[in-house]
Amino acid sequence: MSNISVSNDIIPIGEFKLSLSKWFNNIQNTGHPLVITQNGKPAGVLISPSEYDGLVDKKLFINSIEKGLSDAASGNTYNIKELKAELKKRRDSR
Repeated sequence: MSNISVSNDIIPIGEFKLSLSKWFNNIQNTGHPLVITQNGKPAGVLISPSEYDGLVDKKLFINSIEKGLSDAASGNTYNIKELKAELKKRRDSR
């Protein structure tokens, strides 16, 4: 995700509402997220669909790694012999 430019990528909600298509085009063209404020405080962040998909993919990947590390720490693992037997069992059940 691109860095946020304070002077260009943070706008009040009123300004956002006045020119929605301009801001959507800007996000697509620059790749910069847009921080929308309400009463002077951040109220939301608008990102492109591809940025969103990338964030979701990264989160799923990190969750998978965390699960693997947790399984390894708790001893929920297979040795080579057990792994081969489990894989054979799964193949045979198809």
